[in-house]
Amino acid sequence: MNTQVLQEMALRYFLEVVRTGSVSAAAARLEVAPSAVSRQIARLERELDTLLFERRARGMALNAAGELLAAHAGRMQQDTDRIVEEIQALRGLRHGQVRLVTTEGYASDFLPAVISAFRRQYAGIRFSLEACSQQDIPRRVRDGEADIGITLGLASQRGIRVELRSPAPIRAVLARDHPLAGRRALSLAQVVAYPLALPNGDTTLRQLIDISCSRQQLPCEPVFTSQRLDALVGFASAGGGVTFCGELAIRNRLRWDNIVAVALRDREMNERHFEVQTLAGRVLPQACKAFIGYLKNAVSA
Repeated sequence: MNTQVLQEMALRYFLEVVRTGSVSAAAARLEVAPSAVSRQIARLERELDTLLFERRARGMALNAAGELLAAHAGRMQQDTDRIVEEIQALRGLRHGQVRLVTTEGYASDFLPAVISAFRRQYAGIRFSLEACSQQDIPRRVRDGEADIGITLGLASQRGIRVELRSPAPIRAVLARDHPLAGRRALSLAQVVAYPLALPNGDTTLRQLIDISCSRQQLPCEPVFTSQRLDALVGFASAGGGVTFCGELAIRNRLRWDNIVAVALRDREMNERHFEVQTLAGRVLPQACKAFIGYLKNAVSA
């Protein structure tokens, strides 16, 4: 096997096909002819003596060998980016990029506000932010698709370093004029007597609510379901019912919207933790280190 092929243009073309899902889209991003991309992919597969993609009618998907190579290539790209940023950091934190992946709840309010505040100090730092399922965040960090994962942790993850872990109890979210809005704390037994707005069943928040209601033999029939936290909170704000989330995800909305967040006494509602995750063993670029430090202060504010 010619391992030199893993350090050449072929690998860059390979990564672009992974990101875009097709040869033609990768060629457009790279500003080359599709045939040039196809040749480089064919060269990789020839030198490694294995196919890397499943060819499909609507694009290309990685097979098992391709997944391994993509993870390796992602780590190599991270190391290159880190070296470039550390050289730039010798002139001060004026350049760099931070790639974030998080759950939908933190992507809509909390993180954009923190990023905006951070860039008032470090205007040269660029950010990308993607939302995905909670289960997918550690994989994206391990595979080099993101520098930092921001999520709700319930269990330790292989290959992941936890930079910050902070309690993230679930709150009942309701309109300011709701009959329960003036309480200092509530139980699920009190809340389920009112219309509920809940996320779908594949979220940890919904699973914890279902577990707690099942343990206490409480009815839990939502009148409104959505995967979007904005929609659930908007429903509660309009007086439609009670929804649930952590305080951090809606911290800014609590200051100006028609909602309050009330603590819940139930055990399961207090078992979640906010986590900032990075790849174990990786030396982070200076921009990522600075943002994590800023994020720690924002969480505790």
